[in-house]
Amino acid sequence: MQKPLILVTNDDGITAPGIRNLVNFMNEIGDVVVVAPDSPQSGKGHAITINQTLTFEEISLDGPQKDYSLSGTPVDCVKFALDKILPRKPDLVVSGINHGANSSINVIYSGTMSAAVEAGVEGLQAIGFSLLDFSWDADFSQAKEYIQNIAKKVLENPLPKGVVLNVNIPKLLKDEIKGVKVCRQAHAKWEENFDERINPHGKKYYWLTGYFNNMDTGDDADETALANGYISIVPVKFDLTAHEELEHLRKMME
Repeated sequence: MQKPLILVTNDDGITAPGIRNLVNFMNEIGDVVVVAPDSPQSGKGHAITINQTLTFEEISLDGPQKDYSLSGTPVDCVKFALDKILPRKPDLVVSGINHGANSSINVIYSGTMSAAVEAGVEGLQAIGFSLLDFSWDADFSQAKEYIQNIAKKVLENPLPKGVVLNVNIPKLLKDEIKGVKVCRQAHAKWEENFDERINPHGKKYYWLTGYFNNMDTGDDADETALANGYISIVPVKFDLTAHEELEHLRKMME
């Protein structure tokens, strides 16, 4: 039987430890092609490159997979892979493993998740993986079996069209992870401000600072699951329509 074709991408850059671990995990499941940014693209959300040209090159990295670096965003990588690199539509697109959380409201800003969502727009099966550890030398191995199991389940049981998975993994040892929970996105936001500073030339500049404010203690929220030692899985849709408000709005506009 033909092995599944798996496209791997991320937003931390093609040489980031997170994606290299994810590539190794996926190599045990199918034929892997990597198309990822040539430099870090964190926080780019669903941005695409329209005012600059794109370049790509095949690079040689350890493993049987093919690796291509692209001078664009994570969403560019998915679009470019589908149009110029892949021999056929992939059976699965996986993005990550992100260095840091993409739970709750972070899904809006995440380049990792936007790559997965773009795959969903194209009608593909897609998953974004994130580890709650920003460290460059984070240990991704403790989540290997969970990541592979989730990927296999999606391959065997395709998600509805337009739905992708947002998977977040707590920073714990393998035997400390309690399992997997399917959750909803927690109600939380960043409380932000711009710290004003002066550069050596006397010119003002600003640095974004702030803290994460979780206002949701529901048992079914992703932040709650992560805090209690579970891997959270949130099904995500790119349809942003507030369907429950349609009828009310129609009446209001009469």
